[in-house]
Amino acid sequence: MSKLDLGPVGITLRISADGRHLDEAAALEGLGYSAIWLRGGQIDSLSRITEVVTATTAVPVVPGIIPVDVYAPGDVTRLYGDLQARAPGRFIAGLGGPQVPRPLQPLNDYLDQLDRGEPPVAPSRRILAALGPRKLELARERAAGAVLLLVTPDYTRTARRILGAQATLVISQTAVLDTDAARAREAARSPLRFLAGVAGYRASFTRMGFTASDIDNLSDELVDQLVAWGSAGTITARVNEYLQAGADQVVLTMPDNGRYPAIDSARQLASRLPV
Repeated sequence: MSKLDLGPVGITLRISADGRHLDEAAALEGLGYSAIWLRGGQIDSLSRITEVVTATTAVPVVPGIIPVDVYAPGDVTRLYGDLQARAPGRFIAGLGGPQVPRPLQPLNDYLDQLDRGEPPVAPSRRILAALGPRKLELARERAAGAVLLLVTPDYTRTARRILGAQATLVISQTAVLDTDAARAREAARSPLRFLAGVAGYRASFTRMGFTASDIDNLSDELVDQLVAWGSAGTITARVNEYLQAGADQVVLTMPDNGRYPAIDSARQLASRLPV
């Protein structure tokens, strides 16, 4: 299976209630970001994906992720067919397993239904959220590859070994454009607080060598290894580190950090990032 053509650096788009994110999507495409990802938790309707595809001209649009316990396979199949007719090749189905103790079987069943859909959403047009080895193996076998959130460059090398050379490996990287350590780390901890309490992420952090104290307290060590913060040059260097470790694309998620809105941080970084 060939790799997805996503380019080296994507960007996460935050959906806004007033619709300004659609103008931001067009601006981010113009800045040269090579894929636009949508936050799964903000996808309250699959029409959000259609809106972003329509607001842009050529950039791939990827939900990160569509939760399979929220949207039925038929919903994804219909969306895929519609977008293939409107904008061929621009939608990639980013999928995440159900939040249940044994998610692999229901996820496999879901993928079976996508295979049989009209039109089918082929493995080459989908990417799976994955952290542990079994999910990575599933992504290798039944999708174009995997997207990983909150991992270190060292674990990126491990994920590449499991996926193999032919699968697409995407790393979702939170980045805070701020050189003040205390302020940057506090901005970074905001999204980490919730995820550190999710069993799958806690297991992932432990797998990477973080202690229970690191995870419970969101230690500086954990924040510094999982989140890129600092100057534009520092963040660019971290992106390159992930690419050298085996990532095909790094997706930047930039929270509003109290100094710059996320779109302003994206503008400041754009000219320095790999293209």
